[in-house]
Amino acid sequence: MEAGARARSGEDGCREPGGAADRGVTRRLIGPVTAVAGLALSVVDVTFALLAVGLLVVLTTAAGLVLRARQGRARSVDSAEVVDPDLLGTARWGAEATLVQFSTQMCSRCPGVRRVLSEVAGSRDGVHHLDVDLTHRPDLAQHFRVLQTPTTLVLDRRGVIRTRFGGTLDRAAVERELDTLQKEDTRA
Repeated sequence: MEAGARARSGEDGCREPGGAADRGVTRRLIGPVTAVAGLALSVVDVTFALLAVGLLVVLTTAAGLVLRARQGRARSVDSAEVVDPDLLGTARWGAEATLVQFSTQMCSRCPGVRRVLSEVAGSRDGVHHLDVDLTHRPDLAQHFRVLQTPTTLVLDRRGVIRTRFGGTLDRAAVERELDTLQKEDTRA
């Protein structure tokens, strides 16, 4: 085959005026592989890339669903530490329980949680609500291992952490935890 015929057929690269070769890109067709500017892209490479992107989307979605499912769930805390009220800037704990909410100035979900906790504390005798702003108290965030705001701790009458909520919470879940705490205190 002559050089002119090869150029027109694309075996020796694109040579048409205004074509890819004029822009500095050489394109060659070699069976199922297309070479563009030194990169060889095959059907297998494209398929692998699409599968990798699809897998990444699936894994990211699964991680998001797991994190969302964990939001607002009560986790029991086995702690022997008795928290000093002075550490959190209060004179005393509630006679039955204290709801300690950790928030920051930039937290968009904190006002809603604050409203729920204030309503719960206002409707139950002996329950105190305390809102602690961590913006200027990173020492407290480290001490209580707060990784997100809002984070809510349920303390018993002695100041022992009994339950921890991460993220937004449901009023019914807080009520259940307080009922459980009250039942345990009446048995003891």
